[in-house]
Amino acid sequence: MSRPPAFVLALAGLAIGCAPANVVQLEGVTMGTTWRVTAVARPGPREALREAIERRLDEVNRHLSTWDDESEISRFNRLERADEELAVSADFLRVMRAARRIHQLSGGAWDGTVRPLVDLWGFGPSGRAEPAPTPERLAQALAEVGFDRIEIRDAGALVKRHGAVTVDLSSIAKGYGVDAVAEVLRPWVGSDFLVEIGGEVYASGARGGGLPWKIGINRPDPAASADEVYRVVPLRNRALATSGDYRNYFLEDGVRRSHVIDPRTGRPVANGVVSVTVLAPTCMEADGLATAVMVMGEEAGLALVERLAGVEALVVVTGPDGALRDHASSGLRMESVLPPGTDLGVGAKPLR
Repeated sequence: MSRPPAFVLALAGLAIGCAPANVVQLEGVTMGTTWRVTAVARPGPREALREAIERRLDEVNRHLSTWDDESEISRFNRLERADEELAVSADFLRVMRAARRIHQLSGGAWDGTVRPLVDLWGFGPSGRAEPAPTPERLAQALAEVGFDRIEIRDAGALVKRHGAVTVDLSSIAKGYGVDAVAEVLRPWVGSDFLVEIGGEVYASGARGGGLPWKIGINRPDPAASADEVYRVVPLRNRALATSGDYRNYFLEDGVRRSHVIDPRTGRPVANGVVSVTVLAPTCMEADGLATAVMVMGEEAGLALVERLAGVEALVVVTGPDGALRDHASSGLRMESVLPPGTDLGVGAKPLR
């Protein structure tokens, strides 16, 4: 289920074509990927804005990065005793509360404690260590998984109910980073801007002339080029995130092993879903739900989306013949498919 930084795929995104003079463009590196901001605004102190964005992203990383041994999440993961309490920041607490909600909504299909299973199947930092794990090793890893084994206290503290449980929020943290940057931008540039981190997007206002921002979704096919647009989604005051398994997998005795792990079974997902794009009010919600729907599958995943206010989704499934089939929620609006290399103007193009 997890998408570790080494395997993050920028599947849905934007780029800047011939930008008008009043468009501010900034970019940098964070969370093992890149960030990019486009704002339709009067010229201002761009370097001061860049510094404000980077300070905020550094702060989010200090709280949520598992790659930083001194981050809050790393310190929590090092706790060995059940019932040991760790006071945490507002950032960490906010993300954990959102994570708990997605875990509950998805019936456990999304689980921020799934890292032992990701490592077991060879999708962690150490890579593939062996073929499919034995039932004994699978049972051992499952015993260390369960988001409901973490207590989130209203006073601002986390408590493990099982000492071996650890948290990895990589499948939701980039979305939170996008939301955090959007909060920074509003007082600087007003309402018309676009934020992207590693393919997760929040579009505020319009891209000029009252037109919505346009986000191109990359074709979910390992043979597709990085600039091949599969679908185009107009976006205004909403977030978009995509989860996919069509680039990060391996074959074992003819069986396709996806990096997306079902924390309920402990096994790679094999439901035919190759890509899920979710639109939601916040990027953190879109990010987590995209992974949850990947695990749940087309029918159950779309049923969940239909119950959530302000949320839409596109689920792409590969059939037995290899053809891609779209399954969209009732309120999703997309534009026509465009050929590779099509210039979509300011704020639109597929990412890497």
